[in-house]
This record gives sequence, structure tokens and C-alpha cells, in this order.
Amino acid sequence: MKRKRFWGIFLFVITAILLVGCSGETTTSEPTDTEQNSTGSEADKNLTIAIGADMVTFDIHDHNNTSTEAIHVNMFNYLFKKDENGEIHPELVEEFNIIDDLTVEMKLKEGVTFHNGDPLTSEDVKFTLERVATDDKLKEYPNYKQIKEVQIVDDLTFKVITHAPEPSLFHRLSRLGSGILPKKYIDENGWDHFLSNPVGTGPYQFKEWVRDDHITLVPYDNYYDGKVEEWEEVVFRVIPENSTRVSELLTGGVDIAVNIPPADWERVNSNEGTSIVQEVSNRVIMLILRSTEGLPTADVRVRQALDYAIDDGALVNNVLQGGAVPTTTMVGPGNFGHNPDLYETYNYDVEKAKELLAQAGYEDGFEMTLQAPRGRYLQDAEVAEMIAGMLAAINVKVNVEFLEWSNFVEMRNANENKEAYLLGLGNSMFDGAYSVDWYRAERYAGHTDYKNDQIEELLAASASNMNPEERAKQIQEISTIAAEDLPFINLYQEKINIGISDSVDFDPTPDEMLYAPSITSK
Repeated sequence: MKRKRFWGIFLFVITAILLVGCSGETTTSEPTDTEQNSTGSEADKNLTIAIGADMVTFDIHDHNNTSTEAIHVNMFNYLFKKDENGEIHPELVEEFNIIDDLTVEMKLKEGVTFHNGDPLTSEDVKFTLERVATDDKLKEYPNYKQIKEVQIVDDLTFKVITHAPEPSLFHRLSRLGSGILPKKYIDENGWDHFLSNPVGTGPYQFKEWVRDDHITLVPYDNYYDGKVEEWEEVVFRVIPENSTRVSELLTGGVDIAVNIPPADWERVNSNEGTSIVQEVSNRVIMLILRSTEGLPTADVRVRQALDYAIDDGALVNNVLQGGAVPTTTMVGPGNFGHNPDLYETYNYDVEKAKELLAQAGYEDGFEMTLQAPRGRYLQDAEVAEMIAGMLAAINVKVNVEFLEWSNFVEMRNANENKEAYLLGLGNSMFDGAYSVDWYRAERYAGHTDYKNDQIEELLAASASNMNPEERAKQIQEISTIAAEDLPFINLYQEKINIGISDSVDFDPTPDEMLYAPSITSK
């Protein structure tokens, strides 16, 4: 076993919040006077970003996909927002008052409008939050079901009421599910129309989405904080192949390219006009294991054996060339509830792995399937293949099944996952409560079928614990139990490796958002 100490560990401390807070088809928006031609004299005012996987949906409540939120963040404002230091501040909210442990009264900023011109009101907030808090079929439901109701006081004032004390409320209201939806627009036109012609309150508005090709946004003229003048058009080009993304960056076809593979870092840095920028992301890459009765991975000893057989250090140093940090926890530095003892460490002992397999009755090994995306995460295909090779050393034959990202998402949604699949989970809440909630049994019934009674008790206790110190310890304990019980095998915390043109200025953030207003031209 290798253990290291991470020199930059810090805990995200919650301070007391004071009062006063589709298929190849082209989908286009209804015409607006802000649309610009992407060629000709405006070309130097266009920003083009190469992404590795297409956006999943415009339903902000029905996905858990960071790369999709990275686009949505340009179109939708949140009630609250985290700054570059992880501190939470009001965004759409002008002021707020904590009435009691269950109730927070908030007032919206005046003059905020949706992209179709409708004013933002408390009705929109109620519609948005109660939708995601009550519809258990939505992917974001587990993160907002804590909200009981939203009471409207007047057009701009409302109260958010929770079922129980909710220590993570402001964290929840600073991410995905609090991007406010336009109630009147959806009521009048229908949900399908919104998904094809989405409107938010953000600095950029929708122009076009060509599935598996590109998403185009243009500035919203009447943005409450002032029209963004930097870019006349922002295009997210879907380029799954690493080599093609790199080539497009080097030849000037794109201004920014995500997930540059390690083998190309020097090439990008030595090329005139391009460079690599890096940041440790808030994403952990892991193997999600099925604990369904009858499968080898239902036995904790088998799960532990797989963990001991995988050399995380080799993955980080050889495949990723230092582009990650080994970890046994999903709650990384900078997140509330981080346990430094579980970070920058990993288990690797092939003989111990063989012993555990023998104890579980699999001395001669077994056969399993590992499903993995290709192009979604840094070197994801290469990582999956190396893991298969490592497990062969303990007589576990791994059949690697690669899926394009859209098919991978469908596989997960349909509970068609086999013994294991490779997944990266980010945390835009920066609260460990979000990460450890992925161990909750009800989330994975029919998917992994994992359940640990001790974790269930700690999840319930921490969910309403308003004492930060006690809650941090409960989250840390959940992580410690999971590191032994291994419903997932945490491999490493990924680093962000982005190639940029020297003509733009962009500093990536741990939440991996691609927020166009923060990207400037030089």
C-alpha cells in the first residue's frame, strides 16, 4: 500500500450565512435580433470550444452531467453562486433572511428577464424548485427533495421551506437545479417546445443545437447584469477524438479544447500560439460495481480484490502522466467533509487480491464486463484497457465494452449496467453531502443494488445536522466505511488539462464550468 500526504489540503468550511443574499437533427431557437453570422467580419468575435462529448439535454433537472452543466451555466442563472474561492453569494437573489431552521425568505433582483422577454418572478422559482423537489423520476430529485415547498409572498419575494433542517440548502441553490425555468413560457408552449427552444435568464441565449456536432449560443441583449460584449457567438463543437481536438486547436479551428491527452501536452505547449492550462478538478474517476445478488461483485471480498489488483499509481503516472491524484474518497480537498487520510493514497497488492478472491470462492477467477465511455474523460479508453490488463493478473477476464457518451448515458438510465462501469463524478456543490449521497440505497435500487445500513444511518443523521463540525465527521465516517466496503472503487481525482489559443485568456476552475463571460480575448 502506498500512502502520501497532499500538501495543499484544505477543508471547505461553511461559514454562518448572514442576513441580507435531436439524432443529427438541427434544433434552432426562434429568431432574435442578437444572432450573428459566424463568418466574415465577426469571426474574430466568435469563441469556439471543442468538447469531448455532446450535451445530454436542456432539461436542467434530468441529468447529472458536468459537461452539460458547463454549457447550461451560460444560459441559466442560479439563485446563489459560488465564487472562485468556493464561497457562496446571491446571484438572482437580492437579499435573504433565515427565518428558522426550516425557512428562508428571499427576494429576487428587480429587472431580471428571460430570453423571451418575460420577467423573472417568484412564480418561476416555485415552479422550478417544486418540480425538481417532487418528481422522483428526475435525475436531480435526490439533491432537491429536501425542499418541501416554495411559498410566494409577492412577485419578487418567496420562502423556501424544507422538510427538515437542511445544512446544505445554499449549496443546493448554487448549482444545476436552481437554474430557474420560465413557468409562463412552458405553460403556454409545452415542455417539448422548451427543450427545443430553451430560454433562461443567463448572459447567453440559445441559437442552435445540432446533435453530436455543435451547440451555438449568442449574447442576450437585455441581460440584467449588462450584455456580454466580448463574444458575438459561442460555439461548443463536439469532437470525441482526442487527435482531432488537438489538431483543431493547433490549426486554429478552435480557441479552446478540453481533455488534451498527456502525449500531446508538449506538442501543444511547443506550438506557436497555443499552450496547456491545468487545474485539479472536483471530479473523481471510479468503477461503479454491481452488488446484485448472484454476481461475483456482490461479495465485498471480490470488490476488495479488484481494488487491490488495480495499480492506481500506474494509471496516474503512466497513462495520465501525472494528470490526476490517486484517491480512495469521492470527497476531495476543498469540499466540506473531506478526509485527508483517504486522499492521495491507494491500495495495491496483487497477492492480497488473490487471497481475497480465493476466500470468496473464486480462486480460479471469473469473467466480467467493464463498460466505459470513449472521449468523455481524460484517457478514459486507455484507463479501461489498462485496468482490464491489471485484473488479468488475478485471473479476472475483463471484457471491455466501449460506448459513445450518449449510449453510455442511456445504458445507465436503463439500468443495463453489467458488473462494472467507468464513471467520473464531479461535485458542483463543493459539499461532501452531495458525493456521499451516491451511496444511498434508494438511488441504486435495480442499478447496483448496494446497501449498507451503517451508511444509511449516517446519511440520515448528517442530512439534517446543523452543527458543521459534527456533520463533517459524519461525512468523513461515511467515506471511511465506503473505502472498506467498496460499492465503488475510487481510482483518482482528475486534473483538468485544457489547450488554449494564445488569443484567449482562460483559467479553468475545479467545477469544470466553461463560463464564456469569464473567457476574454487578448
